[in-house]
Amino acid sequence: MVQLTSKTLTLEEFLKLPETKPASEFMDGQILQKPMPQGKHSAIQGELVPFVNTALKPKRIARAFPELRCTFGSRSVVPDVVVMMWSRIPRDENGEVANTFLVTPDWTVEILSPDQSQTRVTKNILHCLRHGTQMGWLIDPDEQTVFVYRPKQETEVFDRPQDVLPVPPFANDLALTIQDLFNWLLE
Repeated sequence: MVQLTSKTLTLEEFLKLPETKPASEFMDGQILQKPMPQGKHSAIQGELVPFVNTALKPKRIARAFPELRCTFGSRSVVPDVVVMMWSRIPRDENGEVANTFLVTPDWTVEILSPDQSQTRVTKNILHCLRHGTQMGWLIDPDEQTVFVYRPKQETEVFDRPQDVLPVPPFANDLALTIQDLFNWLLE
């Protein structure tokens, strides 16, 4: 992530700024721009969102969103994939998905890019967990490893092809192995 400013801002001031590409996040009074996603990152993100939505969206269990800004707990973060339980998706007055999500995701997924700080990404996941997120995944395409984070539990590491990745309880209809996940890089 690239730090955009050394001036300390408030969250309210940050939210009034125009969006950047790639997205900027707000943490501890600082604006940090995410790195531009590269091929492996984009391939996994592009497959994971429809994988989740195909299984969970028709049943109105949950919905996955790519690059969705979530603002809560004095931070504004943009995880690579956010999964929201159906009943928690913010809606506007027309019943449509709202533009602004002032809530924690139920499941947050980050996909590590080559120039991205694993420490900053992990801090984002832990921030989400402290504020009610049920599970966080950190996918490392280069190492073909997934770190799974749950509130107040030891981090789990999945790196064997046959390992089935754990999912939050609301997503039990999903079954994804490490091999299946990283085979998306071959297609």
